[in-house]
Amino acid sequence: MDSGYYAAMTGLVARSQALDTAAANLANAQTPGYRAEREYFRAVLLGPEAADSQLGRTVNNYGLLGGDQLYLGQGQLQQTGNPLDLAIQGEGFFAIQTAQGIRYTRDGAFRRTQQGQLVTAAGEPVLSSAGKPIPVPPGEVSVGADGVLSAAGGTVATVGVFSFPAGTRLTPEGANRYAAPQGVKPVPSRDASVQQGAIEAANQDTITGTLDLLSMQRQAEMMQKALTVFHTEFNKIATEDLPKV
Repeated sequence: MDSGYYAAMTGLVARSQALDTAAANLANAQTPGYRAEREYFRAVLLGPEAADSQLGRTVNNYGLLGGDQLYLGQGQLQQTGNPLDLAIQGEGFFAIQTAQGIRYTRDGAFRRTQQGQLVTAAGEPVLSSAGKPIPVPPGEVSVGADGVLSAAGGTVATVGVFSFPAGTRLTPEGANRYAAPQGVKPVPSRDASVQQGAIEAANQDTITGTLDLLSMQRQAEMMQKALTVFHTEFNKIATEDLPKV
């Protein structure tokens, strides 16, 4: 019975964490460039010492939640008609210069400052493939699928689209900004194309997000009920059976 109690407890902890993740995904379903997060469980520990390890028994027997990881699937591209709005089709991130350092985003809602620089809606400089701020001269702006930005009849710079080695875990900062692990350097993406006059929606739709949230709520309620049953049974043993011993 004690193992059932611990299983229900870890199940409740896991579902509570997953509930928080589902709520965050749903809350950002309308945020451009948002990457949804998905929970994952720790892998089963194998080896001759797994059975004698307290951590090994906990992980193997009760399925502890390992954490969240970004879901990098493609979001829907939405046409805006704004020539400075850019969307990435495929793998990669735009690089932007923030007060905290270089960060990465899929939100391509850009604008031109009065000083003639390409920046985000928050005024953060967008970086080129060479890691430099991008000047935008007056006049009609054209951005090709390869990210090459042209204005006033000449090529200005290439908007940087960067990817990371497989398995790299980016750290979310806010709704749609991501920081790379220390020591990990991105490389220009080979599989991405840039679409002008569009932005990418979140890769979490409202319907799926709502269903996920309801599912997590029901599973958490089931774990709570299971804990109540075990708690009641423990109280019964303590008050009725133990005095007889």
